[in-house]
This record gives sequence, C-alpha cells and structure tokens, in this order.
Amino acid sequence: MPRGRLRRGRGGVVRSRDRTIQALILDFDGLMVDTEAPAFESWREVFEAHGCSLPFDVWAATIGTSGGELDPCAHLRSQLGRPIDRETIRARRWQRKVELAALQPLLPGVLDYVSDASSLDLRLAVASSSLRPWVTDHLTRLGIVQYFDRIVSRDDVQRVRPYPQLYRAALAALGLPSHRAIAFKDSPDGITASRAAGIFCVAVPNSLTCQLPTGHADLRLPSLAAIPLSALLTHVEQRK
Repeated sequence: MPRGRLRRGRGGVVRSRDRTIQALILDFDGLMVDTEAPAFESWREVFEAHGCSLPFDVWAATIGTSGGELDPCAHLRSQLGRPIDRETIRARRWQRKVELAALQPLLPGVLDYVSDASSLDLRLAVASSSLRPWVTDHLTRLGIVQYFDRIVSRDDVQRVRPYPQLYRAALAALGLPSHRAIAFKDSPDGITASRAAGIFCVAVPNSLTCQLPTGHADLRLPSLAAIPLSALLTHVEQRK
C-alpha cells in the first residue's frame, strides 16, 4: 500500500537506509487502539446480566490470541448450570463490543510513531490476530490506514500467537530479515511470538495488559508517547 513520505525526519535524524532497522511491525488491538477493554467489558456485561462474574484473570487467557484458550459461553454455562442460547449471546455481545470499540481513539504516541516512520522512510506493517476487516476498518476510521505498507492478519496464517507465523508473514510481506525490524506488542503471547520470529520486541502494555507479565520483551515502555521514535531507534541500534 503506497503512502506519502516526507522529506526529513524530526531533527534531521538518520534515514532508514543508513540504519539497521528498516521497518516497524505494530500490533493493532491494545497497541494502537484499546480494543482490549471493550472486548473484556462486553463479555463482563453478559456475565453480569446473567448474575455471574468474569474475573480478569480468567479473561486474560484470550488477550493477544484468537481467543481459543477460553470459551466464554462455555464458562458462562458452567456457572449457570444450564444450557444457554450461544448464538444470541454471541451476536449481542459482538454488537456491544463493536459499539464500545468505535468510541476508542488512537492510544498515546501512535500517530507520532506512524507519521515519523514515514518521515524516516521506515516501512510499516500491522501483525494482528484479528480478522483483516476489523483492523482495516478501524485504521480507516482513525485516518492512518495509508501509512501502512502491509497488513497481516489471522486470515493469512494457520496459527496465531503465541506462534511466530504472523511475524514471519509480516517480514516476508516486507521483504526483510528479522534483524531489520522492531515489533511493538502489548501482551505476553505477542511478545513470545515476535521474539520467536527473531524480532526485537518492544512491550507497550495498556490498561489491562499492564497486569500481565511482559518481562520477556527486549524493552518495555509505558506508552509510545514516552520516547520519540528517533530516540528509540538510536537506543535499539546501540543495543544491536
């Protein structure tokens, strides 16, 4: 996907062709937009409507994956001790998640990173365990879809996180080896997957995933607003 490139980066910093790092691979859910909270809140509302509870430590098994480790309907049925109308519950819950997610802005620092990456001639990709329309619709809504060269989603691989296939697919789409990229992730499984693909990983937890272990990342930031992209690139180049 072509994108407009500015001529200079902030402060005249070195462009990508003169650096080891030539691309950024960003997660979508929880990294660019806090869709994790709407996902959890929409299911929590379902449980509360049935007089049940969904603790975060139970829900945490779904974060950063395709949700295969927890079947919320099965968990709800086990609490109720009776059959439930799965199809109706899932449809209503999905609509509620969509409503809540549509209200979410870009997380702090995201717009600066994608625009500065363009200024620095860095390539940009998304690696997401969500379906492609979910990602592209939100990126379009927020006005940044044009910045991304490639969008890789669960549609493109057989297995998502914690397996490295998404990140290997993103590297292949960009035509780059793993040491030429930095991955940005908010959850433990994503960190595991990107590192298994040989990519330097920066953990940027959100309001939910800050409660999960992210110490296996190469670097952790409280948000993308904590450090300018040019400074982060210099830090990573020095570490390499």
